[in-house]
Amino acid sequence: MVFCGRVNPITGSLDWIEEDENYDYHQEISRSSYADMLHDNDRNTKYYQGIRAAVKRVKERGEEAIVLDIGTGTGLLSMMAVTAGADYCYAIEVFKPMADAAVQIVKANGFGDKIRVINKHSTEVSVGADGDMRQRANILITELFDTELIGEGALPSYEHAQHNLMQEHWEAVPHRATVYAQVVESHRLWSWNKLFSMHLDCGTIKPPPEMQSCPGAPSVCDVQLSQLSPGDFTPLSGIHVVFRVDFSKQVSSTPVSHIVSFRSLANGTAQVILSWWDIDMDPEATINCSMKPAWLYPPLHPVPWRDHWMQCVYFLPEEIKVTQGEDFSLVAHQDDYCLWYNLTKPSAADSPAESPACHCGSHIIWNRPRFGELNDQNRMEKYQEALKKVLRPGSVCLCVSDGSLLPIMAHFIGASQVFTLESSSMAHQLMDKVSVGILCTGGPLLKNTQLTYDP
Repeated sequence: MVFCGRVNPITGSLDWIEEDENYDYHQEISRSSYADMLHDNDRNTKYYQGIRAAVKRVKERGEEAIVLDIGTGTGLLSMMAVTAGADYCYAIEVFKPMADAAVQIVKANGFGDKIRVINKHSTEVSVGADGDMRQRANILITELFDTELIGEGALPSYEHAQHNLMQEHWEAVPHRATVYAQVVESHRLWSWNKLFSMHLDCGTIKPPPEMQSCPGAPSVCDVQLSQLSPGDFTPLSGIHVVFRVDFSKQVSSTPVSHIVSFRSLANGTAQVILSWWDIDMDPEATINCSMKPAWLYPPLHPVPWRDHWMQCVYFLPEEIKVTQGEDFSLVAHQDDYCLWYNLTKPSAADSPAESPACHCGSHIIWNRPRFGELNDQNRMEKYQEALKKVLRPGSVCLCVSDGSLLPIMAHFIGASQVFTLESSSMAHQLMDKVSVGILCTGGPLLKNTQLTYDP
């Protein structure tokens, strides 16, 4: 059996499921970010520098350097550790095809006598004479991070390993991680989260109230913030440290909230949280690997490009008007796998908040790019012009799509009857809601024309 990651469309979390022996895991690997990660020179250089420094600190204490590498992948970091002088390395990889590849790569490079690849989840690894590890480790190396830092289950894995697989005192590479956040107003980013009104010649089509009040999808939106222009957002806060994790000390996966107080920098509407993280590979923070966007680097400074780690966009459950100089509390709620944010007045910062979940259905059917398409006024105007050229009085239209707004547009332009085929029951239910709840100013009411949905 092999494990494969699947995103739960309801919670947005990554679930690991077992696939049978006929599963094409080669496709799973090819769609992953292994290649991008392995070719990330900045990441690899910083990891090697941090590993070499950790091995040196252990050796200077007169101890053997015993390394635990969780999520070894190809075995690259384990081979770095041995190259840096580690005495022995336990390389854990739960994904069997990758563990098998790591065994071959380690042997091919001459490290077979100093690296043991263990094909298990780290929480199943045992220590002892008959165990997977002969002794506990004193250097913990991991690369369990995603764009959100903790989305691949880093915290529970650290927590278990530190309790059960590490010596009383250990070195960690990375040594610590820091998460940053900034509150902004951004019409462009907000258009990936909410359905806007659609302006047609016959009037303005407004989404149903249920969609307007929906807090949206709970999952983070990972993007290349470096591709945003300065005009795409207005900063309403400075860049603040949300929380830090010291991996050389006992980590906890217990849910916790982090409160950041700030004073608004401008008048505007708080909609979006921009976030990223960096990792210090050593205790002195002289070896730093940062995910910050390009516009935070000095001019002419080389900016690492990576797709396996990007930056985060979090959407607030609702838009909040802010005034320059007004005091607010940004509350980051963290569980063992994800983060979500609320913006409140300081007096309400301690109020508990559940993770946002879509109740209107649109955030399950439409992904963020799809919302952006539906809110692209220029794109919709092109469709409007095309429909106006072909629709005639008495026209009967058929739309083959999933959650498209073209049937609504065809109706308001003048089609006498519109049929739309939806391939999923969820899309069918969503379009029923949209057709019943949509409002139009300056045009005919939807009830004057029949829209039929056939799942």
